[in-house]
Amino acid sequence: MTAPSRLRPADAARVGAVGLRTRPARAALSALGIAIGIAAMICVVGVASSSRASLDRQLAALGTNLLRVSPGQTLLGGQAHLPAAAVPMIGRIPPVTAVTATATLPNVHVYRSDLIPPYETGLLAVLAARTDLPATVGAHLASGAWLNQATARYPAVVLGAAAARRLGVPRANPAAQVWLGGQWFTVTGVLRPVPLAPELDYAALVGWPAATTYLRFDGHPITIYTRTRDDAVTAVAAVLAATANPQNPNEVDVSRPSDALAAKHATDTTLTGLLLGLGAVALLVGGVGVANTMVISVLERRPEIGLRRALGATRGHIRTQFLAESLLLSALGGLGGALLGIAVTAGYAASQHWPAVVPLRASAGGLLTTLVIGATAGLYPAWRAARMPPTDALTTP
Repeated sequence: MTAPSRLRPADAARVGAVGLRTRPARAALSALGIAIGIAAMICVVGVASSSRASLDRQLAALGTNLLRVSPGQTLLGGQAHLPAAAVPMIGRIPPVTAVTATATLPNVHVYRSDLIPPYETGLLAVLAARTDLPATVGAHLASGAWLNQATARYPAVVLGAAAARRLGVPRANPAAQVWLGGQWFTVTGVLRPVPLAPELDYAALVGWPAATTYLRFDGHPITIYTRTRDDAVTAVAAVLAATANPQNPNEVDVSRPSDALAAKHATDTTLTGLLLGLGAVALLVGGVGVANTMVISVLERRPEIGLRRALGATRGHIRTQFLAESLLLSALGGLGGALLGIAVTAGYAASQHWPAVVPLRASAGGLLTTLVIGATAGLYPAWRAARMPPTDALTTP
């Protein structure tokens, strides 16, 4: 008994590639739809992963052990105040490694010159700051120098990154001055953006003693920044309110600045889900395009199908041929889309100074999805070609 004829995988791929080589333009356009969908999905996953890696690297450098203490509201809904001794009291907590504070100076504004109208404040704050502020919050200078024990007593100011831009003072120099609280202050330094304390970016910071001498500062801190040991963050956060204000601990707010960065990433993750949905729609459209191409190919190649059937090809051979052609078409689109998605992700990550991260499961999953789409799109055309009688195919004009 003669064994049934079968197509080996290599022969099936070779036969399936015939239709793609004879109509390269149509095959390229059909594969393009698949490529766009896969590229979109890999880009979305890759950019989100790169953003997450950048956040993890940033948090590793800045630390997640910074706690922020600020006054809340009284029982009557008014603004609460922190005691002047809150900073040294927090410093006595054993796991605390550093503590510093700033205080907003009400009704004190900073201007580029004394000719600026008083109402054009630029939404910039004036803060009294302690000399150990940069070391505690992880701030770095873009130019100039931070306040020291000497300059903190005189009319000297350090500008946040955004404040320096709005005031037109790109860098610190001996001649740079701003009009602050009705007198001239010399700009000794300009900060880089501070991720864990973004409120400093829009502030002009003067020394704690100078604020008392020149700006009628009462000495009460508004924001206290506390660094703790990594293994004691939760425990310290639980006692900060009672330590900062023993009489009214309910009027103290305690937060963790690194949580804000994590929350921002969570928001970006929601948007990522939406973009993944759009990529899936594009992929579905590409699959419909492949199915349409294969149906037209079957109609155009009736004589070829009839001749192969007349020469001994079985229905299984014909079905395998067109299914292999559909799979090859989708695989080419998926491979091109994966390479395009990786390239776009790498380029965007480089422009944002992020590490380029493309999860292997995203690329492998994208290619697997294209094969599933190719198989699904090719089932009906392959079945239709296999069911075509040889005599009908050969006599069709």
